Amino acid sequence: MQKSRIEWTDYSVNPIKGLCPVACSYCYARKMYKRFHWDENIRFEPEQAFVDAFNAPAGSKIFVGSTMELFGDWVKSHNWLEQIMDWPKVMPNKTFIFLTKQPQNLPKVFPDNCWVGVSSTNNFTYLGDLKNVKAKVKFISFEPLLSWDMGLIHQRETFHEILNKLGITWVIIGQQTPQNKKTMPKVEWIKDIVTACDKAEIPVFLKNNLKQSLPFDVAFREKDKDGISMSFLRQEMPKVK
Repeated sequence: MQKSRIEWTDYSVNPIKGLCPVACSYCYARKMYKRFHWDENIRFEPEQAFVDAFNAPAGSKIFVGSTMELFGDWVKSHNWLEQIMDWPKVMPNKTFIFLTKQPQNLPKVFPDNCWVGVSSTNNFTYLGDLKNVKAKVKFISFEPLLSWDMGLIHQRETFHEILNKLGITWVIIGQQTPQNKKTMPKVEWIKDIVTACDKAEIPVFLKNNLKQSLPFDVAFREKDKDGISMSFLRQEMPKVK
């Protein structure tokens, strides 16, 4: 088992393997399956993933399903998800993170050591589906952030009001990979999200791939460390009660 390269988790495990049917045009996993001619058949191989999760140190954050949509209909038709959801119950000293583009299939209640998020590329897709989900941490991952309609939400209610209404307690923002000027989200989009999160008192995690392109007042915060004022990229973690 190796540490994950994803900044907001410690490890990632993939009990369901194969070519993800969601087929996002920007999906790095699909590109790897095609490039290396991996077996594209969707299949359940939980043994190694479970062992890796079990052997992770206490307190670890474990992202389950980094290369596959776990909550799609192709998984729902089996009992695979039920088996995976037993893991947090037998490993209560670790945090299990789930991220989906199929939130309509999410279980309504998660164990307390689960963080549950929706992956969205804009401010009007999927968000409302989290409202009735009960989890200790509910989050939105705007990665990649591909569009943002500044007037869409503000016509009715502010974005920070919507975040609070949905019970969101964490927000992630990131850029599409591979990185270039064309895939970089506009600064005003990110500033709009960060401002809303600050008003709602929600922690914000800015991925490293945004660091070089954002102005100081949006991306960084001053903190004192050993009596010395230093600047840190905003990579805040959720406040878990």
